[in-house]
Amino acid sequence: MAAAGNRAEIIRSLFAAYLANDRAGVEAAFAEDFRFSTPYGENIDKPRYFAECWRDPGWIGRHEIERIMVDGAEAFVTYRCVARDGKSFRNTEFFVFNGDKVSRIDVYFGPSHQDGELVRQER
Repeated sequence: MAAAGNRAEIIRSLFAAYLANDRAGVEAAFAEDFRFSTPYGENIDKPRYFAECWRDPGWIGRHEIERIMVDGAEAFVTYRCVARDGKSFRNTEFFVFNGDKVSRIDVYFGPSHQDGELVRQER
């Protein structure tokens, strides 16, 4: 992972680890009391996150990080994810850090597209 204290680089390293399917790198970046929330579930702990949310990132073609804004121990990242099948979506994630470990991520889903058209998302 990135050098201590550089939270924007820690976030960039996490996105790179997802693309590399580096689960150990992602696990190491998360604090033991890590929590994860989306519109589908709130306060999922670290073991449940990896059991339910981790999947082979081979479906991801690339992440396009649009912006990272860090304010002390908190950060927002907005990115566009482009799948290998041409689908794409844009999300924003809110990160909370405890030192150089990620203690919380809240995901806010954006719209999905394929071939320039909006794709309605099913849960």
